[in-house]
Amino acid sequence: MSQRVCISLDAMGGDHGPSTVVPGAALARERHPETTFIMFGDEAVIRPLVEAEPRLKGAVEIRHTTFSVAMDDKPSQAVRQGRGKSSMWQAIQAVRDGQADACVSAGNTGALMAMSKICLKTMSGIERPAIACLWPTIRGESVVLDVGATIGTDAEHLVEMAVMGSAMARIVFDLDRPTVGLLNVGTEEMKGNEAVKEAARLLREMELPNFAYHGFVEGTDLGRGTVDVVVTEGFTGNIALKTAEGTAKQIGSYLRSAMSRTLSAKIGYLFARRAFRALREKMNPSRANGGVFLGLEGIVIKSHGSENAQGFAAAIDLAHDMARHDLMRTIRDMLDQTPAVVSA
Repeated sequence: MSQRVCISLDAMGGDHGPSTVVPGAALARERHPETTFIMFGDEAVIRPLVEAEPRLKGAVEIRHTTFSVAMDDKPSQAVRQGRGKSSMWQAIQAVRDGQADACVSAGNTGALMAMSKICLKTMSGIERPAIACLWPTIRGESVVLDVGATIGTDAEHLVEMAVMGSAMARIVFDLDRPTVGLLNVGTEEMKGNEAVKEAARLLREMELPNFAYHGFVEGTDLGRGTVDVVVTEGFTGNIALKTAEGTAKQIGSYLRSAMSRTLSAKIGYLFARRAFRALREKMNPSRANGGVFLGLEGIVIKSHGSENAQGFAAAIDLAHDMARHDLMRTIRDMLDQTPAVVSA
């Protein structure tokens, strides 16, 4: 029998709120019938959408809230005004109180991180959380972190992220010993800033049993899938993520323009449309939607605010996998096997 998983949803988060969250939950439950949901938000808006969706019958508890965090709220403002009463806070709190196994929100990223840190606290031995995402590659997918939780880092934090990212990769990719690389300006050992070079030294000397340190990787290695886990600090990681998303849209625009330019191009498209459909699906960012907040005492997943139901369902899928395969225990076990330098 499948293990039941309960996921709390900030139904008011994101650009579209319940109109995306509810059908996204229905799509996810179709793939994971054992999943149930607690939805936080305006019951008058949520309930009709839930009742119109047969796939959610008997699977949703709605908890009414009167306050929601706006996408442009400053994190400090969101915490001050929404602490204890917003749909976002209460969705996180459900994880803290053991009522839900994971939380998913498409709301304000800064507010979600701030509330998660206050409500859930960071894990013992972790300096600060990181946001990890699944990155499409030629080989399949890689875990990349940090993609925007914090700006700036030191060697110890990079090692922490290597441990946490490896724990996620072991679950998502079913690997006993994923490979880890540090993102750098070159692969030579003498290149990079002091934090990256020191982190590389520590990872080489530790020879941790649960992942294999590959060495430095460059920006071109992200798409190649050279390693299973790519570690970098939040400033660089967020720029890399947004650049990749923008490039994917740019290529898609170029292809659409080229295929409609001449009659011969249109005819060629008819013969190659299956290949183009496969390419479009591979480059669809909704397939890999969902950033995991690693390093907290609970599982929180951030969906893109502009995602459609398919994308939000992908974030729920990720939350389901992290809870179903006990991400927290995996991280704790790996931290226990990591020398004390991580918590120094």
